[in-house]
Amino acid sequence: MKLLVCVKRVVDYNVKIRVKPDGSGVELANIKMSMNPFDEIAVEEAVRLKEQGKATEIVAVSIGPSQAGETIRTALAMGADRGILVKTDAAVEPLAVAKILAKVVEQEKPDLVIMGKQAIDDDSNQTGQMLAALMGWPQGTFAFKVNVGEGSIDVTREVDGGLQTVGLKLPAIVTTDLRLNEPRYASLPNIMKAKKKPLDETSPETLGVDVAPRLKVIKTAEPGGRKAGVKVGSVAELVQKLKVEAGVL
Repeated sequence: MKLLVCVKRVVDYNVKIRVKPDGSGVELANIKMSMNPFDEIAVEEAVRLKEQGKATEIVAVSIGPSQAGETIRTALAMGADRGILVKTDAAVEPLAVAKILAKVVEQEKPDLVIMGKQAIDDDSNQTGQMLAALMGWPQGTFAFKVNVGEGSIDVTREVDGGLQTVGLKLPAIVTTDLRLNEPRYASLPNIMKAKKKPLDETSPETLGVDVAPRLKVIKTAEPGGRKAGVKVGSVAELVQKLKVEAGVL
């Protein structure tokens, strides 16, 4: 079984985000970047499936500038076999990402596509669902547990009411949630080996995909600071403030 894993280069989750003075976006200059945490989980799950003998090859794909190649190298160090970088300096929206991935899927013909449920920079949570729609493939989103069978896969997914298990016929799309697994750290020997693994480059133009933005960011602003709390002397006073001042009762 061939696996395609999608990874994205984002601002490291430990970095405190700063908004640009003109409000046009988030400051990215001299900021530590890393693999999207949900995508790390996707890579880990793919590697585990290969270790279990259920997968034969793992292809890591990323869309972004040349620096995104470093993110792919991280996936290769974790256990992926080869990488594909769709190189572009443009900000690519979820629909364009899905269209690019659809072209890559058509070329690579994987049995299973695994990706994070969302990226922590835009929190769109759209790409996996859009890719499944474009390909006409079944999808298992917010995966809590994955069990691969013969030509099928059972995905236990997190829903508001608890857990739901869905059976999918391969090929399929799976998006990973936080509790699916704990990603491994890449060892130094594997990091060195990753430098020798093949990494191919292409572009949206080569794939025939238009990445022109369909949305316009009007303004980016930091959240307001928390206001000081108020102490009340009795339950009656609390109810009165909730009713009159807060207007929630």
